[in-house]
Amino acid sequence: MTQKAQIGVTGLAVMGRNLARNFARHGHTVAVHNRSYGRTKELVEEFGHEGTFIPSESAEDFVASLERPRRVVIMVKAGKATDAVIDEFAPLLEPGDMLIDAGNAHFADTRRREAALKERGLHFVGTGVSGGEEGALHGPSIMPGGSPESYESLGPLLEDISAKVDGEPCCVHVGPDGAGHFVKMVHNGIEYADMQLIAEAYDLLRQAGGHSPAEIAEIFKGWNEGRLGSYLIEITAEVLKQVDAESGKPFVDIVVDRAEQKGTGRWTVQSALDLGVPVSGIAEAVFARALSGGADVRAAAAGKLPGPSATAGAGGADLQADVEQALFASKIVAYAQGFQQIQAASAEYGWQIDPGAMAKIWRAGCIIRAKFLDYIKQAYDKDANLQTLLVDDYFLEAVSGAQDAWRRVVALAAAQGIPAPGFASALAYYDGLRAERLPAALIQGQRDFFGAHTYQRVDKDGSFHTMWGAERNEVSA
Repeated sequence: MTQKAQIGVTGLAVMGRNLARNFARHGHTVAVHNRSYGRTKELVEEFGHEGTFIPSESAEDFVASLERPRRVVIMVKAGKATDAVIDEFAPLLEPGDMLIDAGNAHFADTRRREAALKERGLHFVGTGVSGGEEGALHGPSIMPGGSPESYESLGPLLEDISAKVDGEPCCVHVGPDGAGHFVKMVHNGIEYADMQLIAEAYDLLRQAGGHSPAEIAEIFKGWNEGRLGSYLIEITAEVLKQVDAESGKPFVDIVVDRAEQKGTGRWTVQSALDLGVPVSGIAEAVFARALSGGADVRAAAAGKLPGPSATAGAGGADLQADVEQALFASKIVAYAQGFQQIQAASAEYGWQIDPGAMAKIWRAGCIIRAKFLDYIKQAYDKDANLQTLLVDDYFLEAVSGAQDAWRRVVALAAAQGIPAPGFASALAYYDGLRAERLPAALIQGQRDFFGAHTYQRVDKDGSFHTMWGAERNEVSA
């Protein structure tokens, strides 16, 4: 009897190849397919010793090599390429089979595809995979959506290859249709914010603190041993201590200061606007990347826009401690905003996402893995309907204790002309949440004046409008 594969992977670029190898290394027979057969052949020749692969040249042979229900992992470029692969494979599948999109698809596309394939009796599983090419091979954080029925069959394989923390897999069924890709999108948005905050911390330590990149590398290395311990802090130290072999200069000084982006951060902000959730930290990170990439605008402004006289060492002896406090507090805000967005989308789309479970599966394998995710999980374990992480005891104490240093850092950045939009927006968000009254009352008054948009009063129920163009008497609306 011909051997059948438990799972198949089509699309064998780096991520697809590494996922296929990961499955094989865990003892699963893996069907492999690529549009160009040369890449399939190369995978088997180079890594065939790692497990059992069944290569196929055609889509028909690939599908025939899979056991029922068939599990087909799609690893191609998001968008039209994914739709093309679905159109190619769906007619070859039977009711109960699964198409698993493990790329960075937009969750709205995933919802559309899931609904269309459901009509044909097929399960479409939009699956977020975080950890880059190394994570794909050694154990990523996996965020599958789709139907509960599909997870019963697919889940054990994904859990098997995922990262583990104390033996627990960093994989859980997120929720139906597009929930998995939505959560991965927000993960990436938080990643944008985290990276921007780290960059601002570096900039302050260098410009206001007068430290060299090598010295800052040691500072980050020390921070990684404490509450800021995370993958991004760890690799920041590695990047900052790197010296360019050709010039002998710090590596960070020979890299062009333009940060690129692939779109998931922008998607996160667009979705947050639709949901009415203020993810200001993520938005500032996206805008900061856009500003860095605006070479012509920056060139036009450089040397023409005046600023203060910056002074190295202006931060004083306590700068390092202050920046650590500001970084930790701002990081908490970024995560709080991201989790609020997940909760809002869960309510909007009926996904019933467990936010504590998301913190749990992000503890290893993914880019934003960090020590304090344990505290986020604990916060949601105590209160699954927590309105914001900032009022949980642990995080409340952390941001409250940091606020004096946080304010000093933001003030210093402004005084020295060092852009710190991440720190500043996080602090503004914190102050906005804690304010007893916001100036939004004035804005609503303006809206009523020019557009008769009405307003509500603090002392009685109902909606009202002032007759601004007449005698300014108030009427019920």
